[in-house]
Amino acid sequence: MRNDDTINLRSDSFTLPPPEMRRAMEQARLGDDVYGEDPTVNELEELAAGMLGKEAALFVPSGTMANLTALLAHCGRGAKYLVGDRTDLWMWEAGGASVLGGLVGHPIRTQSNGELALQDLAATFLDPEDPQVAVIGLIAIENTHAACGGRVLSFEYLAELREFTRQRGVSLHMDGSRIFNAAIAKGVPVSQIAGFADSVSFCLSKGLAAPVGSILTGSRAFVRTARRLRKMLGGGMRQAGVLAGAGIFALTHMVDRLQEDHANARRFASALATVRGVELESPTVETNIVYWRLADPERPIDAFLRNLAALGVQVLELEPGRIRTVTHFGITAEQIDAAVEAIGKALQSA
Repeated sequence: MRNDDTINLRSDSFTLPPPEMRRAMEQARLGDDVYGEDPTVNELEELAAGMLGKEAALFVPSGTMANLTALLAHCGRGAKYLVGDRTDLWMWEAGGASVLGGLVGHPIRTQSNGELALQDLAATFLDPEDPQVAVIGLIAIENTHAACGGRVLSFEYLAELREFTRQRGVSLHMDGSRIFNAAIAKGVPVSQIAGFADSVSFCLSKGLAAPVGSILTGSRAFVRTARRLRKMLGGGMRQAGVLAGAGIFALTHMVDRLQEDHANARRFASALATVRGVELESPTVETNIVYWRLADPERPIDAFLRNLAALGVQVLELEPGRIRTVTHFGITAEQIDAAVEAIGKALQSA
């Protein structure tokens, strides 16, 4: 249960595990995962790999570590990786690939739908025989794309990008933090989306409501390398089955219910569109993320957010003037209605 009655719409990382998930954690069989002997971790990794259609999977503490491990496993020191300038990996993961891995990040302009235009990617490929040029080893994408309103990358685009990487001999990593949201939105098995990339990471601790953990998937050889890197980065967690038990419950019980979050996001956007003084960034809501702003750019947003919090609703100003709302497990349709009502009241008093 939550500690208060606050309607927290800042992120789907604020989910709390349901009682059944907590019982699964309590009852999990344990061993030392650094030695590969935790049976619950092994079961989780096998389950995750099968669901995504990959040969192997690795349980890690966080999505940041999953992405960093993927980049280090794909690229040698001094290599360049291409990444969208609006992706979580580029903006919000503390520059770990450069600081810890010696990699060169090359940001590519992100299109409004989350895509990286192939012509922009192609323009970065210089003569690999020139010793002055950092060799490109990887392209990283995000699906769903959080900064673009939870957009789902189209299959047509993913197929074109997959062929692009094959022709140029570079790897493709998908930050699939919310890939299960993408699969639910498309009405397809998650493996159909994951199949476009060499490696895929996803979070158990967002909409799937596990308290801790992410998964990195790929080929057996890739995961073998990633496992060594996980240890190097401090991600060996010993009796991690207590957390993996939550992950197994998440993958077996919490995936289909993501459609409720999508419905609540659409409900929120539809109701918010009728509130005077608010502008939706886009009328189209594909998954569980809605961006909006105050219609009057001169209106002090800090005062509005304080008033809204005082009314029991928390949202996030992710960038100046740009407000993010994320629906998730634990948020009901009734709370969505209450949040919209509170926004109207906060606007009147701000």
